[in-house]
Amino acid sequence: MMGLLFGVVVAVCIFMSFNIMIRACMQRNFLSYETVLIITFLYLSLLVGFGMIFLIFTQSGVNVLYEGSLPVEGSYLDRLYTCFYFSAVTLFSVGYGDIIPVGYGRLIAVVEALIGYVLPAVFVARTVIGIDKR
Repeated sequence: MMGLLFGVVVAVCIFMSFNIMIRACMQRNFLSYETVLIITFLYLSLLVGFGMIFLIFTQSGVNVLYEGSLPVEGSYLDRLYTCFYFSAVTLFSVGYGDIIPVGYGRLIAVVEALIGYVLPAVFVARTVIGIDKR
């Protein structure tokens, strides 16, 4: 129950990061120092947020990540590191294949990869639209 509550809180934080980024980018010149900082923090919050979601499942005993043919195991810090690593590799569409999502992990990984794939296109489109309006 506590894991579910924590997962909802993490999902709300991810949504709020998007909301803040969209509002900030609409109010400023898109190619500003502040916007680059906002985008960097958005990516970091997504990486940490999705990593925490994977960690919640892993700590709850639900196997969502496999390393080789075995579920992710080890100490809490080992699992935390593995979940953040997998989140980063998925968000940035690298996909080495050393850690494999299974079950609910596949859906979470697809959502994260979609966000990681679409964000750069949105940034480029927003920049081009901003330049055209001048």
